[in-house]
Amino acid sequence: MDLFPESADERTRTAPQAPLAERMRPRTLAEFLGQDQALGVGRALRVAIENGKAGSLLLWGPPGVGKTTLALLIAKHANLHFRPFSAVLAGVAQVREAVAEAAERRAQDGRGTLLFVDEIHRFNKAQQDAFLPHVERGDLVLVGATTENPSFAVNGALLSRCRVVPLQPLSATALRDLVQRAIVDGERGLGVRRLRLDDDAAERLAELAGGDARRAFGCLEACAATCVDGEAITRAMVVEAFQHRALRHDKDGDLHYDLLSALHKSLRNSDVQASVYWLARALEAGADPVHAARRLVAVAAEDIGLADPMALQVAVAALHALQFLGLPEGRLPLCEAVVYLAAAPKSNAVVMAITAAAAAARDGTQHPVPLHLRNATSELAKELGHGQGYRYAHDAAQGVARMECLPPELRGTTFFAPGERGFERKVAERMAENDRLRGDGAR
Repeated sequence: MDLFPESADERTRTAPQAPLAERMRPRTLAEFLGQDQALGVGRALRVAIENGKAGSLLLWGPPGVGKTTLALLIAKHANLHFRPFSAVLAGVAQVREAVAEAAERRAQDGRGTLLFVDEIHRFNKAQQDAFLPHVERGDLVLVGATTENPSFAVNGALLSRCRVVPLQPLSATALRDLVQRAIVDGERGLGVRRLRLDDDAAERLAELAGGDARRAFGCLEACAATCVDGEAITRAMVVEAFQHRALRHDKDGDLHYDLLSALHKSLRNSDVQASVYWLARALEAGADPVHAARRLVAVAAEDIGLADPMALQVAVAALHALQFLGLPEGRLPLCEAVVYLAAAPKSNAVVMAITAAAAAARDGTQHPVPLHLRNATSELAKELGHGQGYRYAHDAAQGVARMECLPPELRGTTFFAPGERGFERKVAERMAENDRLRGDGAR
């Protein structure tokens, strides 16, 4: 089967003036590199594609990993018309037009249509629902591409009718193979120019591309534009080409939260160097610095707690300083707070305490407030015993009255259990002394 028959779209993609990434787009599954976990030889999905029976799919992965190319290959193997469709530019009316067009084509030549919806996560529920009856009836094959987790970005009805195919960032090896293929390919690539790519240049290019084939080809093309025929592309050329590249970041998307997650987990694990790196990575990629500052406040409360009571003050101060200074100066208090929080002793005792107390509050038993802890706001309340037996703590010699404050059914229950790290050792000592003064030996 000729997977790439001549067509206007095909001639446009392979024309000499087309970007290198378009010209080098894989034409066969054998050329499709870097996704062996989903498309390796003998894998179920690959066999289904080869047999023209892949069905409707959701391709989930970062930019430049082959989502569009894979959709093209699926259409070619199944002998389907390929109809690209952008969720950014289209609405329900355009969906209906595409479905009508697919029906017309089937009537004309008997071939079905693969509707490729780029950034399908940008469709709202009503727009996504517009596909459902046509997918169910087999009027068209739907292949959606998304950089967002389909479990959250695609509604359940559509999700249940499509197989989700996760695609990973391309490995350095795959990227080196792709750019080397472009260097030597005389038909679609740069082969006629007899350029060479130094090994260390190829290695650096693969690193800087960050798993994105489109970015790798863009860098190679930029380097080639500065070379004469037969020249070697060096590491310095590659670095220069990438010097002003935009770091990948998707506001409110998976990568945004992945970067913040990496920062949080590095802080929790007391890794100062990694914490500074992930902060810088997020800021350089254009993340809202306030989001990072809020994460620092969360870390101070969740992962440090009373092991270092100053941590929360440092984090909140960094947030206020950022709002006062703005960028770029605001990076400095953020970095200071990151270093402080990462180096601080860690404890999740506060998290465990509020979680356990909340569980006790939700268990269905509504323990009444003990009478001695109720306010005697009226004569009737006094007659009912409100406030009787209450002891004013400041009247006690040590400021702790011999009085139980938990409901009788919960007496002796421990919610907050201080650890042995940092200031919590002192908290534990104080708690033990206060329990003694209250006469709470049972605790």
